[in-house]
Amino acid sequence: MRVAIITENFLPKLDGVTRTLARLLEHLEAQGHQALLLGPESGMVQYAGAEVIGTAGLPFPFYPELKFNFFRPLFVRRLYEFSPDIIHIVDPVILGATGLAAARLLNKPIVSSYHTNLAAYCTHFGFSLLTRPMWLYNRFVHNQCALTFCPSPSTAQMLTNQGFENVRLWSRGIDTQLFTPQRRDEALRARWLSERTEPEKKAILLYVGRVSWEKNLRVLIQAYREMDHSRSHLVIVGHGPAYAEIEQELKHVPVTFTGYLAGEDLARAYASADLFAFPSVTETFGQVVLEALASGLPVVGIDSDGVRDLVTHEQTGLLLDARHMSLEEQISAYRGELERLVKMESMRLAMSQTALLTAQSRSWHEAMEHLVRGYAEVIEMSRTPVAA
Repeated sequence: MRVAIITENFLPKLDGVTRTLARLLEHLEAQGHQALLLGPESGMVQYAGAEVIGTAGLPFPFYPELKFNFFRPLFVRRLYEFSPDIIHIVDPVILGATGLAAARLLNKPIVSSYHTNLAAYCTHFGFSLLTRPMWLYNRFVHNQCALTFCPSPSTAQMLTNQGFENVRLWSRGIDTQLFTPQRRDEALRARWLSERTEPEKKAILLYVGRVSWEKNLRVLIQAYREMDHSRSHLVIVGHGPAYAEIEQELKHVPVTFTGYLAGEDLARAYASADLFAFPSVTETFGQVVLEALASGLPVVGIDSDGVRDLVTHEQTGLLLDARHMSLEEQISAYRGELERLVKMESMRLAMSQTALLTAQSRSWHEAMEHLVRGYAEVIEMSRTPVAA
């Protein structure tokens, strides 16, 4: 099978989308398929056997890590030369939409995948007037495709409610050899708590992700500031536009900022914490939540799309129903849930065991094979003559 992927986002940027695409390219190579990736300039010419061609772009005003990428004439030429069996557009905005036109020009079947809730981001960043137009535009582009893949049942329901057609689940897996409680590192915990008295009495709260306000971090930051710090310590892994502001807001409370971590360093961070604090309400899946569960961490989150498909309330974590709460009420209630797990070590340990069992049921191989079977289905449909 020859697969062309057109994406608005790729390595070296590290997030759930780019890591999933890297996994997909690795899987396609391992299974003997050929791939071509067209996307933003990455400094790469090849990844996992796939040719990578980049283009320039302009940053989104409210999300500078994403860009309005420009479709190059070279893209059309390489698509024609590569002659894919199928074209997959990833989170189509500008590049993906023009890729859709190119697919039509070349008469190739096309599928899409939905990863990022840009409509919700419009609201979070103060551009609420753009929320509805963004939904309309996303729906229009995705509905031109034979199938639209999304990562979780709750996201699939959200898309269906917004009028998306032919929605198909493409879940995610986890590397349980990498993310495991066995990577717990007491020396790392000691470094995090080196300036704290009675470190053995501290529960470590971990956040991993983009350090930006659309991740609902104000709830976590304010909740933690009001907690009993004689029993807790916050570790923030990641970076982003709100990093300096959050660092300033937390300067008078105990906290450790690690910056970006990846690979074994990231796995050790998960395994060395006691619970995962993740208040985001804009996830379509939440790969970091699955990584936390695989590392034996109970999750304290908000009952929202993506996260609720991974965390079972009172079994693998605590989910706050914040639908009718003001910001102040959310902060108070979220603090209460964090404090509950900080104080109740026996509950944390029981949830940890259940979390491990939940994560172990998710395989990257099966997740990718599900997508490949979708590719094959669409290719077969495109070759089958339509009865008059």
